[in-house]
Amino acid sequence: MFKTKKTNVAILVHACDRYEFLFQGFDYFFSAHWDFKIPGNYYFATEALDVKINGFENIKSGNGAWADRLAFLLKNEIEEDYILYFQEDMWLSKPVNRKFFTELFDQAIQNDWKHVKLHSSDVYKTKPTDNFIEGFNVSELDNRKSDFLMSHQVTLWKKDYLLAQLYKNEHPWRNERRATKRLKKLNPQIFHIDYFSENGSAEINVNNQPVKRSEYHAVSFNSTLNFNVLEYIKLLNKGKAAQKKYATELQDHYDNDLTHDGKPKAKKEDVFKKFKNWFTKKKG
Repeated sequence: MFKTKKTNVAILVHACDRYEFLFQGFDYFFSAHWDFKIPGNYYFATEALDVKINGFENIKSGNGAWADRLAFLLKNEIEEDYILYFQEDMWLSKPVNRKFFTELFDQAIQNDWKHVKLHSSDVYKTKPTDNFIEGFNVSELDNRKSDFLMSHQVTLWKKDYLLAQLYKNEHPWRNERRATKRLKKLNPQIFHIDYFSENGSAEINVNNQPVKRSEYHAVSFNSTLNFNVLEYIKLLNKGKAAQKKYATELQDHYDNDLTHDGKPKAKKEDVFKKFKNWFTKKKG
């Protein structure tokens, strides 16, 4: 575990035990592209599983709704005041710049920033500022014109502010929808920096020749692998035996539309079929 007492930033990977199949991929690509000299304390949070992830301390939230598990971690397991938030299906594909993160953390702490989105997406509408970090404009979100003020992509959060967005029993999608509505009413200052290209997204701000922009892809959708995983499979197939074996397992899950716990994806019945099945049972 890479832990620095002086830092006030936690790099948190918030994981779900049912997605254990993804942990190896996250570990491999994070280790390949991250600079662990970036100042922070590193936590990989599971529900109950014991896991070993390179560079991370394994902390546990217990079971429960997504928001409840995250709130437990912030209240009981993480002492730092700032959270750099990841999830286990966000796999890095380009190197990160230590200087960028060092400056970002320093400015956030000095200026008491509470919410800094670090992923590019056209759902956000921004206004430029005079502040740049490594060529990236520290833009301000136009809250009225932007969608999903609450999102679970890579973001730097002030811990107490993040906790205030977590209402009891909210699952991830409900939290994003409802917390966005709550934030629209509050209209807080939210910053946006084009540091990570999420799923290949282009920059949305007026930047000044930024250096070393990083990238990640979300490889999961509705508990199954999506097409983003295919490029990672190619890379793993160039690795050692363990990586090639994992690549084969990923390909099998992708080809057969298996959930991350290895089960066939549940098929949804249409309304007509549901009525037909209900009527048949009733008649019988």
